[in-house]
Amino acid sequence: MSLPVLYIGNKNYSSWSMRPWLALKWAGIAFEEQVFPLGGPGYGKSKVPEIVDVSPSGRVPALHVGDLVIWDSLAIAEWAAEQKPDAHLWPLSANARAICRSAAAEMHSGFAALRRDAPMNVRRRTNARAWQDDVRADIARVEELWNFVRAEFGGAGPYLFGARSIADAFYAPVCTRLRTYGVKIDAVSQDYCNTIFIDPAFQEWERAAQAETWTIPQTDAL
Repeated sequence: MSLPVLYIGNKNYSSWSMRPWLALKWAGIAFEEQVFPLGGPGYGKSKVPEIVDVSPSGRVPALHVGDLVIWDSLAIAEWAAEQKPDAHLWPLSANARAICRSAAAEMHSGFAALRRDAPMNVRRRTNARAWQDDVRADIARVEELWNFVRAEFGGAGPYLFGARSIADAFYAPVCTRLRTYGVKIDAVSQDYCNTIFIDPAFQEWERAAQAETWTIPQTDAL
């Protein structure tokens, strides 16, 4: 049987692609990847022709497993967790698992201001800037969440819930955003992001992002 194929966007820019990619890597699931350069005709409207051909939503990521097509980051991460239960992408403790799901879901549905004004741009580094109130509120909420989870569930290791989890896959792109735009964060949050930055799978993604030649000028201008 052929390997699953994960269709993703540029590794420098596509935060939603990074999330299931990390989950699959951490689960130890072998897969192939196909990268689509974003930013051209149809971008932002779910109408990039090549992506429409492989994803029912017209967006990346999408995972093809034989005839099965799974779209959306969280759905793909859930599939990975089910395929490899021993990887514990969801924590073993029922309480920790519930909060891990809550944290991942909050990232999946929230933080719109942070995504709007501080899009993922792995290669880029800028000076600190003054943020609008809604962005500052998002950053404060991220810090609050990370501090709570680390204090309550992170005693067994350096990730949010001790070991790697789907929550880490969902917040890893946030760490890159904070680094890119020079955002100062509290010590607990910075230690957590440093853990992400030295994770081997994250570093593999980062190296590929740095090697890409594609650009999205409107994102680079922010």
